[in-house]
Amino acid sequence: MEVQQFNREHKGFFKAVDNDQEAGLMTYTWAGPEKMIIDHTEVNENFSGKGVGRQLVEAAVKYAREQHIKIIPLCPYAKSVFDKTPDYADVLA
Repeated sequence: MEVQQFNREHKGFFKAVDNDQEAGLMTYTWAGPEKMIIDHTEVNENFSGKGVGRQLVEAAVKYAREQHIKIIPLCPYAKSVFDKTPDYADVLA
């Protein structure tokens, strides 16, 4: 599974791809230069239960650490991952 990031000026997304199939997508919006708001996460039903959503959140956390930015997880799924993962507190806005 590969997670790709597509970053634009105001919005962006992380896409999980497996064997040329889109496994999942997580979108975000920029809230200024130092914060991203994760607003939606979806997983293709063929990949349900395989940890795709978590991999998308992990990719966002890795990116946030590398770029020294914070994340606001408004998406219910992303928020639940942040709530269950104390190690992500350093990037939580």
